[in-house]
Amino acid sequence: MDRQSLIEGLRGMIQDFLSRRHFDFIDLIYRYEGRDLFLRILVDRPEGGITLEDCAHLNKEISLLLDEKDMVKQRYILEVSSPGLDRPLKTKNDFLRCLNRQVKFFLNEAVQSRWEWEGLIQKIEEDSVIIEADESSVTLPLSKIAKARQII
Repeated sequence: MDRQSLIEGLRGMIQDFLSRRHFDFIDLIYRYEGRDLFLRILVDRPEGGITLEDCAHLNKEISLLLDEKDMVKQRYILEVSSPGLDRPLKTKNDFLRCLNRQVKFFLNEAVQSRWEWEGLIQKIEEDSVIIEADESSVTLPLSKIAKARQII
């Protein structure tokens, strides 16, 4: 199995696992740091406020799941944690949580000749985010948003 297929398989499996336990899957980071492979799983509660105890408990459960499925063939370090205040924003629900807040957007395709936007989220539609930037409303299609983070 190639790396991308492995990551997608892990994402799906972990997302299903967390959703059955009423947690939100935020992201999976699969990265080498030096010689060590890290699997970092960012998790939150739907209403926010995941605890250290939640993370420790989920770490044990996910570790058992990964051992059982044996998808990752090499040695790795598993970390389950909160996404923190600067959590990546990816889904419609992520943007809904940031309604009326300042967000910086990085696009994979320019909107109005710009690849980056910063503005106050005014409204979330089915397939776009509407922000107030430069004293006007700008519509950013979700499909063009590569990365976004709340400005703290």
